Amino acid sequence: MSHQIAISGSTIMSDTTKLHNLFIGEVTHIEIGEFESEETFQIFLKLQQSSNKTFGVHSPLFRNQSKYDLLVEFQYKPEEAWVQFESEMKRLAEYEAQYILVHFPYFQDETENPIELIEAGLQRLSALQVEYNLPIVCEPKLGLWKSPKGIQYLHDFPLSLWEKYGLKLCIDIGDYILAAGEHALGMIHKWKDHIKVVHLHNIEFIGDKYIWIPIHPSHENDGSHYPIKDILSDLSTCQDLYWVLEHTPHSNPSQKFVKEGINWLRNDILKGK
Repeated sequence: MSHQIAISGSTIMSDTTKLHNLFIGEVTHIEIGEFESEETFQIFLKLQQSSNKTFGVHSPLFRNQSKYDLLVEFQYKPEEAWVQFESEMKRLAEYEAQYILVHFPYFQDETENPIELIEAGLQRLSALQVEYNLPIVCEPKLGLWKSPKGIQYLHDFPLSLWEKYGLKLCIDIGDYILAAGEHALGMIHKWKDHIKVVHLHNIEFIGDKYIWIPIHPSHENDGSHYPIKDILSDLSTCQDLYWVLEHTPHSNPSQKFVKEGINWLRNDILKGK
């Protein structure tokens, strides 16, 4: 596999009526989760199986299920979250999903013994990966009120210990920018040998809130957005990444704008790679 440009169900908020919008010619892979229902999931599978696209699932498979609870209780008790996650893996092992992606590690804020908690979680994830023969991708996330603790705890986690469990990582560009600012590149670089997925978007602030917007070369020097070219260029030297467009529809980007970002990624960042 070479680098693949992909798109996320977040671009349509996994809307059943818009699933066809994910099957665009510029991408070869779709990452999706939070389906409205079993029927919606089956509609997606039929579309995917009749296309030339591969797919991965961003847990949870269905809306209103656990997203953040494997290590500490947020909306569900951790054991309930583990049961749900294993049931998702068991189902997806029957299909040809390339991976299942899960928010891990996630901490709401400062936590006692984070290294021990992360390793205990890695042990369980690694065992599930072996049992179901389905790659697991771990995405460290911001906590409550943009808390950077989970991303910082992962950064502090020993690389040699992570390697022991054979799990891959997803780097969310927006989360790392919010967590680390100008230090984001250094924090990402540590994990280069273990990255499988990159979630691509920039950030636009609206008052005290923010939204995910498409990547675009015009953001590099406009003084309003965080320049991400150096991060993307560094990641481009990794092997066989899924570059997943993960902007949301809130800014109502035009197809032209999105495609310009894809072309920038393909022709300037990944050229010859």
